[in-house]
Amino acid sequence: MTIPGRLNLAILAASLLGIGGCLWLASHAPVPVGLLAAVVFALLNNTNYALMHEAVHRHLHPTPWINEAAGRILAGTFPTAFALQRVFHLTHHANNRCPAERFDYYATDENRLIKVLQWYSILTGLYWLALPAFAILYFLTADLIGWRHLLSRRGAWFARQTSAREFLDALEQVPVWRARADIAIAIGIQLGLILALDLTLFGWLLCYAAFAFAWSSLQYTDHAFSPLDAKEGAWNLKVSPIVRLVFLNYHSTWRITAIHPCHGPICRPRCGPMTRTRVSGRYTFRCGAATAIARYRWTAVS
Repeated sequence: MTIPGRLNLAILAASLLGIGGCLWLASHAPVPVGLLAAVVFALLNNTNYALMHEAVHRHLHPTPWINEAAGRILAGTFPTAFALQRVFHLTHHANNRCPAERFDYYATDENRLIKVLQWYSILTGLYWLALPAFAILYFLTADLIGWRHLLSRRGAWFARQTSAREFLDALEQVPVWRARADIAIAIGIQLGLILALDLTLFGWLLCYAAFAFAWSSLQYTDHAFSPLDAKEGAWNLKVSPIVRLVFLNYHSTWRITAIHPCHGPICRPRCGPMTRTRVSGRYTFRCGAATAIARYRWTAVS
């Protein structure tokens, strides 16, 4: 496979200029212009995410050090730590659509409230917030908290249901100094943008709120109701040519790099008319096909 390294770097440079312009407009232009800039920012920062995805898989540039450096710059625009993003993303591949990552299903021994929170967080963009928030927390407490064993006892049920156990185990693959260095790089990039462009808190929040919604909802669309299979558990999505171009074919180039068997009792979601249906010994939910957020509800059945 030939990696178009120069083209990827050119796209990276253009995207960085684009998001910088959007952040400036959101901070200094009239509100209507700022709102439009936030929408464009949401799209362009997904370009950066698609490029970071390639860097995570070492496909952004054929020269390793350039691939890693570019990946760290891109991670700073998310923002997250590149080293953590790599191990977490590959862990996701390994566990995709297995019991710990079935946000659109839940088993009889799982907590309904946690599942509802997972559902709405990924639909509304709150899911994005978990990545930079965890990076900051880890930067401050990596030596103080035994993260791998944090949920080993009383929190075992939470770890199983949210894939926290798998992701915390993945932390062992990243030296603390490397994680902290990457987090510091991301913080530095964000501070550099804020100072260089004289960004306002409103403008920054507006752009990243739009990006959080766009990015998180894409993760939902990629996986919701897809086959319960680690390799096939993602959709190839048909989108407009412009969106496909901006997202660098991210909707249709998903590849699972690790296959793990999926086992365990599950409950299949049902979409369509909101009528009560009994499923022996399980829970299920109903959702309107076109209005998943507004019509979503859980129903306990016996």
